[in-house]
Amino acid sequence: MSQKSVWKIKDINSFATKDQEENRSISESNNSWKSPIIKSFFRCEGKAFCSRSYFNRKIPITEWLPKYSRQDAIHDVIAGLTVSLTVIPQGIAIAVLSGLQPQYGLYSAFMGPFVYILFGSCKDITVGPTALLALMTQSLTTRCGTDFVVLLTFLSGCVISMLGILRMGFLIDFISLPVSSAFTSAAAITIATSQINSLLGIKGNPQDFLSAWELFSRNTHTIRRWDTILGFSSVIVLLLTRQLKSFDSGRDTSIMSSCRRVLSRTVWLTSVARNALVVVAGTAVAYFLTNNYHKVTIIGEVAGGLPSLHLPPFSTTYNGTQYSFVGMANEVGTSLFLVPLISILESIAIAKAFATNKSVDATQEMLALGLSNVLGSFVGSMPVTGSFTRTAVNNASGVRTQMGGIITGVLVLLSLGFLSKAFYYIPKTSLSALILCAMIFMVEYSMIPFLWKTKKLDFFLFLFTFFCCLLYNLEYGILMGVGLNLLFIIYSTARPNIVIKETTVKGHSVLLVKPDHGLTFPASRHFSESVASSHLHERRDTTLVIDGSHIVALDATTSK
Repeated sequence: MSQKSVWKIKDINSFATKDQEENRSISESNNSWKSPIIKSFFRCEGKAFCSRSYFNRKIPITEWLPKYSRQDAIHDVIAGLTVSLTVIPQGIAIAVLSGLQPQYGLYSAFMGPFVYILFGSCKDITVGPTALLALMTQSLTTRCGTDFVVLLTFLSGCVISMLGILRMGFLIDFISLPVSSAFTSAAAITIATSQINSLLGIKGNPQDFLSAWELFSRNTHTIRRWDTILGFSSVIVLLLTRQLKSFDSGRDTSIMSSCRRVLSRTVWLTSVARNALVVVAGTAVAYFLTNNYHKVTIIGEVAGGLPSLHLPPFSTTYNGTQYSFVGMANEVGTSLFLVPLISILESIAIAKAFATNKSVDATQEMLALGLSNVLGSFVGSMPVTGSFTRTAVNNASGVRTQMGGIITGVLVLLSLGFLSKAFYYIPKTSLSALILCAMIFMVEYSMIPFLWKTKKLDFFLFLFTFFCCLLYNLEYGILMGVGLNLLFIIYSTARPNIVIKETTVKGHSVLLVKPDHGLTFPASRHFSESVASSHLHERRDTTLVIDGSHIVALDATTSK
């Protein structure tokens, strides 16, 4: 550069505005140990902590319970009954999917609603076992046994609670829409594929997409006729009754007759309770076939009675090998971080979807979810989170408050106490049909054209994450997707778009350089090379002006 050239770093208007200076001062203060954000981690403002609004926010039941009415109770009872008709068969099916004994699905289905009543902030959410978490714990169950899954539940709850207390919900922001959508879709396809074998009566417990098809191709000769007939019949009934939710009896609310009102309500209830109806009908058919010497694969004996209350296992013996707490934690591995992450992601997404006209307190939701897992581990629960299917049923049933969870939890406990013998003849093929039909509608087909139209790079990220999760492994697939997404972000930070143009101000030659965002050290070399490659700054009497209107951060390396 010519010695006569003058380098100046300043705003396009020569001076930073007052607002920009205030923003910079706030940013600098947040980087120091005196930051109010850091302080809030270790101490609470006494006045805010003691306020009633703070107490109501941390224990939401204290806000809505004093206003609880008779009409609220009626609606909550109806919703609780309806949800229980879904969660009981689903809980059994999800436990079988995860490789656990059927009763563990029911153990996981009652503690979550009880805890969420006290600490949850969204009236519609139902906390319990989900197929996605079941798939993520399946390999641990197969490899290490039940005690490890229960310990994973406890540790996951501790991690989620700690993240909530430290207000670290922002970590979820690092999982972008393409990554989360691809993960959910791949998981749904993997789960659905794994159920095809059970639907046909083929024995085995595949843990991923490829092994499921490998098991199928090697065991086509073991397909059971009655399992197949019963399984596909269950699928057809489930899909048909699902459409009854949109049934229109041609009613006009103002003049609708009592018969039409009853018919409409009956059709709707049939659709909502379709899982329970299919399981009951399948159990009756399986009982008849078994007693007439036709073989149907059934779940067999289910341990009855209420679960005992005890500490989660911090040491255990499995297959003759004794494990300490550290040994068990080592076997849990990456699931210790991924299960809490997916739990939070699912629960917050559901809360946002159903929290109409109300902002979601992510910190409070994380605390409620964490405590549900911690306390659930004391009764032998597998990891739990918000269930989209059951939350939708709860919402459609007209639930008014979180109190509906009490009805659901009590009915689950009653089923454990009095109906365990009736579960003996439940056919596995009908349970597979429940999971299969639920997973079909979890695949986000609409995301493909949406991403293609909005941003091709996000479309590529979706495909990359999807195939990594589908063909390799769910846990590592989502990590690779997040990693690639972070690389994209880092690259955009290191390669900002820089506009360079020459202009004249009052007869003086001015070279205007305008980066589109902050200049941090990864972008410093790119910035210098971009200016140097223009060769415009080499002219005599040329003033270089950097337009800082888009610069919100400037580090020491770049300044140097």
